[in-house]
Amino acid sequence: MSALAALVLLLLVRRERRAGVVATAAAAAFLMPILWNSILNWTGAIGMFSHDLPFPPFPVSWQDTGTGVFTFAGTALALMTGPCSRDTPRSVAATAAVTAVAALIVDVYLY
Repeated sequence: MSALAALVLLLLVRRERRAGVVATAAAAAFLMPILWNSILNWTGAIGMFSHDLPFPPFPVSWQDTGTGVFTFAGTALALMTGPCSRDTPRSVAATAAVTAVAALIVDVYLY
């Protein structure tokens, strides 16, 4: 779901049309939340990070926040070393931020 949300946001918000950028960001949006949750499971820390904020409109937890941060970092790294190697840092950061927001929103509301 994160990859699909990232794909939609990249096309609509960033108006990104380069297939390599969209594919790399969508792959990162798919892979990075899985890796983050795997780390939490392997370390036994899932219980410490999974308490939602008692704010019904946006019940975010530290686990959700970690998903966003981990996705941002992974996406930025993948884009900088791949299809966006010649883009400005601001552009790479914006694309990574949109991807991270997609992963965060999916994690908060769908899991």
